Amino acid sequence: MDKIGGFRNPAAEKRYFAAYDRAMAECPEPGTVFDVETRHGTTRVYRYGDGGNPIVLLPGLMATSACFAALIPALAEHHTVYTIDTLGEAGRSVQKAPFKDIRDRTSALDDVFENLGLRDVRLVGGSTGGWHAVNQAIHAPGRLASLTLLDATTVSAPFTRKVFGYGLAAAVLDSDRLWRRFLTWSAGEDVFDQPAARLVLAGIRCYRARVPFQVCPSEEALRSIEVPTLALFGGRSVVHDSAAAAARLNILLPHADVEILPDAGHYLYLRPPDRDLVIERILDRVA
Repeated sequence: MDKIGGFRNPAAEKRYFAAYDRAMAECPEPGTVFDVETRHGTTRVYRYGDGGNPIVLLPGLMATSACFAALIPALAEHHTVYTIDTLGEAGRSVQKAPFKDIRDRTSALDDVFENLGLRDVRLVGGSTGGWHAVNQAIHAPGRLASLTLLDATTVSAPFTRKVFGYGLAAAVLDSDRLWRRFLTWSAGEDVFDQPAARLVLAGIRCYRARVPFQVCPSEEALRSIEVPTLALFGGRSVVHDSAAAAARLNILLPHADVEILPDAGHYLYLRPPDRDLVIERILDRVA
């Protein structure tokens, strides 16, 4: 079996990149665009702003750099911001070698930091991006100054059964309608007026990922994290039990700052009041 991710066919690839370009048009114009060579492929990175401590944003599953359109202007006003299309998922990054395990994925991101000359990285991850950030702190923490986790999934609590049930039904039937229902349910509201949400759906439908399965790190691994950590959870998140996730993270990472935003869903910065609070928390952490 081919263990390298790729688009289903040329027509699917064309449809996907039409959606990608529409979603990226919502972002500010980047100062620089990088295609960074790593041992596992080429990673697309966008750079915004030019000052202060470097902030690196890791998106949720299939969400790409486009999902951060609402956060970039405020963060880039005083800091250099890098957004990454996750290698091994749909986007402008191109996987060229298989990932054997989670360590391979952390080494690929560490290659990006090394090739861009990044040190003291303030790493911010949303959803699955938060899981990637945690694994980076476990397996390759040397270039990190801090972590900020935005309703990170499968870090201190598993997905709910409904995630697997809805996701499996949509995948087996390969139904656009079911995937839309799944993404609307996970967001807590209809999001398909937003190009970034339509891009996630396009990635799910058009791209076949070949990456290690997303599972919670061991307690021992989580306890080993020494990087200063801020973890924000959505009180209305349905993809996991956010109260249980926050409580367990408090136990395993007693030095972490853990907060539940009671009115927020899984995508913490979807609505303006929550978005403003998330931006404030990120900037406080970076400072």
